[in-house]
Amino acid sequence: MIEKIPTQTNTRDQLVNDLKSVIGDAESWLRNGSQLTGEELKSAKAKFEQTLASAKVGLINAEETVVERTKVAAKATDEYVKDNPWKSVGLGAAIGVVIGMLIVRK
Repeated sequence: MIEKIPTQTNTRDQLVNDLKSVIGDAESWLRNGSQLTGEELKSAKAKFEQTLASAKVGLINAEETVVERTKVAAKATDEYVKDNPWKSVGLGAAIGVVIGMLIVRK
């Protein structure tokens, strides 16, 4: 049977927050970069690099989650088609007819 795929909103929210932070840090650095000197510049650069690294890790985790979900969905679809071949053929034909009708209308 088809299982519900769990969502990971915390991961997505964390990724969005990290990306917003990267963008904010980049904008701040571009605006104030010419005014920073010595330790301030090193500190700003380190903070930006840390935020960027965190965003990269978040993107990698999001990619892994998407790949995992896609594999689960493909497996569920494959199992459904194997268990219900005639329903699948009928559904495919019905979708084809609807698409054909939409194409003819234009």
